[in-house]
Amino acid sequence: MRKHSLMLLAAAIGLAASQASAADLPRKAPVYTPPPPPPITWTGCYIGANVGGIFSSGDATFDGVEVSRSNSGFAGGGQIGCDYQWAGGWVIGFRNMFDGTSLHRSRSFSFDSEGTNFGTADFHVRWFDTLTGRLGYSWAPGWLLYGQGGVAWVKTSTDITLNGFDFGDVGNKTRTGWTAGGGIEWMFTRGWSAFLEGNYMDLGNNDHTLFDTGVCSAGCTFNTHAKAATVLVGVNYRWGWGGY
Repeated sequence: MRKHSLMLLAAAIGLAASQASAADLPRKAPVYTPPPPPPITWTGCYIGANVGGIFSSGDATFDGVEVSRSNSGFAGGGQIGCDYQWAGGWVIGFRNMFDGTSLHRSRSFSFDSEGTNFGTADFHVRWFDTLTGRLGYSWAPGWLLYGQGGVAWVKTSTDITLNGFDFGDVGNKTRTGWTAGGGIEWMFTRGWSAFLEGNYMDLGNNDHTLFDTGVCSAGCTFNTHAKAATVLVGVNYRWGWGGY
């Protein structure tokens, strides 16, 4: 009996000693789990660059003779704007885009049935500037589908030569019209996005009158109507309003 009690006492002392030793061992620190990144949002402002093509069509009517033309060229420039994303994925914003173009086309024409009176018209589109509002929907993180519309300003010039007389740049002016279009934008990394879009611009009708004693002593009038479409790709650098 005494021997059994001594054995129980020794076991109890051993157990207490092992627990004390375990308590003295250093404990492993918990693994740090970083907080999840904030959700992607389109709220904020941006600045960027774009490049693409511009396709124009229009006509000039001179003394009842219509000279139509269509052409394509290069367009490139930059844009700046701001967006705000509402709950549910809807995005509203505004943007200003300014691009230079290489559009240029020359056409020859005759303005009588005998072909004794002839001329040439040299058309240029120097640049365009658009200020648009846009409405979009972000159906997945980092993706935005949008439409836009607003006002367009286009710098055009028309050089007219009649019967060898050069009237010079008679149509050099900045025209005002409207524009509408849309596109898709992808935020490929936080703060950077790329887009593909198409736009249409209509600049309406413009009347011009030419005077010269040798050709148009009483005044020669002509009317022009210009339209253009663009297909552009671009990249934007974005900074938020505290959203990320």
